[in-house]
Amino acid sequence: MNSTDLYIQRLLESNPLRAPLLRTIIQSMQIPHGSRGLDAGCGIGLQCQLLLETVGMDGRIVGLDILPELLAYGTRMVEQAGLAGQIIFRQGSINQLPFERDSFDWAWSADCIGYPAGELYPLLEELIRVVRPGGSIFLLGWSSQQLLPGYPLLEARLNGTCSAYLPFLKDTRPEQNFMRAWGTFRASGLEELQARTFVADVCAPLKSDEKTALASLIEMLWGPRQPEISDEDWNEYQRLCSPGSPEFILELPDYYGFFTYTVFSGQIPKNKK
Repeated sequence: MNSTDLYIQRLLESNPLRAPLLRTIIQSMQIPHGSRGLDAGCGIGLQCQLLLETVGMDGRIVGLDILPELLAYGTRMVEQAGLAGQIIFRQGSINQLPFERDSFDWAWSADCIGYPAGELYPLLEELIRVVRPGGSIFLLGWSSQQLLPGYPLLEARLNGTCSAYLPFLKDTRPEQNFMRAWGTFRASGLEELQARTFVADVCAPLKSDEKTALASLIEMLWGPRQPEISDEDWNEYQRLCSPGSPEFILELPDYYGFFTYTVFSGQIPKNKK
């Protein structure tokens, strides 16, 4: 299995866990019915379908991603769901969006623009360019988790060597971190700024798809092994987090975990230049 196929598999496996929380977030955004929105960095388009639930069949969602393999997979899913007229995919870069000025009523990006770290300002300026005056921008990202109940120190050390985030966070300035996006929103001239964190709770008894999703997320976060992790911690991680282990933590009858998504949003001034 190549890296793209593995990435698609991880997206599909984790979706049953993420989708309910993302749906709650979308419902809180008060997106106008019948509006036209952009999902920047859409992957295979799973969230395009959630966004369409809110705008309705009179609305339109355009999903943008740079990888044609992801868009091809998303196109097949949308066609199978009978939504090809409402969800459209475009290949392109978030650095230079292939859309005219004021093309959308709003823009959304999850786990992509500015996440977990990076130069947010020029990307935010591109979103502002393609969204009409008075429209909204929503950026969100996975912001925390507690998935190993009873092992807080092990989880903290694993987070410190997290394979999913470390390449993006190492040697970056504090102001580049996604959780500092409020300042970039303000500097970009956006109005009606909001920041909210949403929590998803996961409790035993876990359903089969929840176990699969959690196992996949744990693997994405902390595997493969990083050089900084000690032998002791890695052995403990394998004991607790390997699905074949007799002490697999997701089999605990009193398992409880949670994860959070943080959303930054702002409105484009009606006198946008």
